[in-house]
Amino acid sequence: MKACHWGLRIGSGAYLWKRTLRASFIRSFSQLQSQLTTQPGPKGNSRGLEAAPANYTAGLTEEVSKQKHGDTVNQDLFLDVLRSTATKREAKAYLSRFGPQTQGKKPQPPIRKDAGVNLGNLFLPIRAVDEKPVFSHTPAQPRYIEEAVDSLHVALVKIRAAQSINDETLQGIGFTLSQLSQLGLSCVVVVDADNGQEEKNSAMVGIEQADRVVEAIDVYGGQGARRLDSVIGVSSVNEQLLPSVKIRSGIRATHRNQLLAPLRRGMIPVIAPVGFNSSTHKVVPVVADEVVLALTREFAGIQSNALTEDDPQQVAKTISTLQKQVSLDRIIVLDPLGGIPSTDRILGAHVFINLEQEFDIIKKDLLSAGSHYMQKTKVLKPFSRASDPSSAFTRSNPFSKFLAEESRAPIDDRQMQENTAGTDPGHSDMDYHVKNLELLRNTLALLPPSSSAFLTTPEAVANSQTRPPLASEGPRVRTRRQRNPLIHNLLTDKPVFSSSLPSNRSPHPAVSASPPVITSSPATFFKRGRPVGRVPDPLERAWAPPSPSNPSIDLSDPRIDLSRLSYLIEDSFNRKLDVPLYLARIKDRIAGVIIAGEYEGGAILTWETPPGLPKDDPDHMVPYLDKFAVLKRSQGAGGVADVVFKAMVRDCFPNGVCWRSRMGNPVNKWYFERAKGTWKMPGTNWTMFWTTEGVERGDGVFLDYEAVCKAVVPTWADKKGVVD
Repeated sequence: MKACHWGLRIGSGAYLWKRTLRASFIRSFSQLQSQLTTQPGPKGNSRGLEAAPANYTAGLTEEVSKQKHGDTVNQDLFLDVLRSTATKREAKAYLSRFGPQTQGKKPQPPIRKDAGVNLGNLFLPIRAVDEKPVFSHTPAQPRYIEEAVDSLHVALVKIRAAQSINDETLQGIGFTLSQLSQLGLSCVVVVDADNGQEEKNSAMVGIEQADRVVEAIDVYGGQGARRLDSVIGVSSVNEQLLPSVKIRSGIRATHRNQLLAPLRRGMIPVIAPVGFNSSTHKVVPVVADEVVLALTREFAGIQSNALTEDDPQQVAKTISTLQKQVSLDRIIVLDPLGGIPSTDRILGAHVFINLEQEFDIIKKDLLSAGSHYMQKTKVLKPFSRASDPSSAFTRSNPFSKFLAEESRAPIDDRQMQENTAGTDPGHSDMDYHVKNLELLRNTLALLPPSSSAFLTTPEAVANSQTRPPLASEGPRVRTRRQRNPLIHNLLTDKPVFSSSLPSNRSPHPAVSASPPVITSSPATFFKRGRPVGRVPDPLERAWAPPSPSNPSIDLSDPRIDLSRLSYLIEDSFNRKLDVPLYLARIKDRIAGVIIAGEYEGGAILTWETPPGLPKDDPDHMVPYLDKFAVLKRSQGAGGVADVVFKAMVRDCFPNGVCWRSRMGNPVNKWYFERAKGTWKMPGTNWTMFWTTEGVERGDGVFLDYEAVCKAVVPTWADKKGVVD
């Protein structure tokens, strides 16, 4: 009964929090939208003049959209934001990164001090020069004053098998991408025409699908989209600096300003999988994954054409300058196959992948599954329309005509092998999963640790709660749609649900929603992550009770930094640890230690026996989680707690472990969701948790767990008399 009342209090607090934050959210997003729509143009007059007609067209489109839908889109966007944001901490983190920044005052011209001498108009502008006639067919443009431009927050989006996506789904994707742009995350879309079968004219197919994506984004107004040509180059250079990081390749991004100009105007660039070969002077189809890698290198400021004789300091300065212009925060892949499959979950996909720790294991599993089952890939049939306006546009575009002619020309065998990789209809689904895994690993390896990746299906992104109906759709019955995964990921930088939840407790959209929602394939969230150290390594030595042949480890082990581990515990609990007393308590009891990254999180697990029994009684050894700690700066973000908890229950103690927590501990809600069972021990201030199967039957295991959790003595240095 107490647990129910406690749960109601938590729910009421969350409800009051959302009501209180609604007004501040709307104010913040209004400022953010006004800032995005008034961003200064790019550096250089030529690019500004080139993009001016596109900006004018986008303005008309936005005005038409406002007349059709009014302000409903913006209001719905705020509601979607409020539904997606779960905690106050996540809201603050989002606003601090993507919200409007305090801008400094514009520099004022120096005030001329009167030196006692009449200088007349000596320092004033010369009218004859300023007002001289200029030969130009276009109206005079106001002089562009270069200002400090805030760093662009960018998401790189790849859509695979776009020809298999119908118009309605594609328009839903376009609407979601427009929402992301309104929320401060500018999108660059790469279209991948690989649908499991070899196309005779893959370049033209890629161009046509890119135009479809542009049309879908333009439907709902805003600044719209624009297909960019001539931004991808192909050369014969095919090498990389490090074997684990793909720094250089034959595909590279060219014309950086042409790429950034529409982004700074709030437009969404769309790039087809084609490139210009500088050796043969021909336009050739390229692999979309290579385009994504080339754009990642460009946005990360990595110069693929840097020479070894270049001045290292000058190269570093150039890279730093380029990185300040753009922050590539997300890599998003929309694939009909969905997330990376996993055999230990009901939904069949990994929720969160810590690439630093799990890449090799997951890739090995995928290759093994592909070789055993050889499940043939479904050939995704192209979506056909009676009249395709994009085709008419393509035929009227001079560049596309040139592309149609050049793409028929043969290319060398090496390029043909690269360009047609993965288009064999006999490839299994696992091959595409492996490609997605490798692509996201290679891109995140080039980016800061704060960047992340998200892999989901086009249908999941299109099923937004807030997409307004099109005029052609007519009246329809509205049903509650599921939470948009991309908007939720932008606001929280987390997967839709925690990866450390037991598989039988992971929320299933088809079951948990009332009324039922539109279901979709699961998604996978990626971080470059951090290594997870386990001492001893359970793959080499299982965590078993201590014995003469299997002695317990000690915290003085050279693989463990005791000072950093002590700081981690004290920072997480906000209490001073009596280190000598603690070491004496766990002496000859330590089962193992888990360390995440640079001591950002960790756990100490011990073997305990109930009071009154021999310390080495093998029949009553209890696996006990003695300390579970995460640095304050890493709490609630980055998945540190999930990584440590998964390592504990999956690798170290797969058969179960128990622990205790004070009843007033705010982390208890997190524990409740992950434990197999809980017990509020009578006469104490402790709640006992366990992940072991069958403990709730109340047999000897339960009694041993309860006795251990009651008997463990705290070893804090403050000596506070807490009644437990």
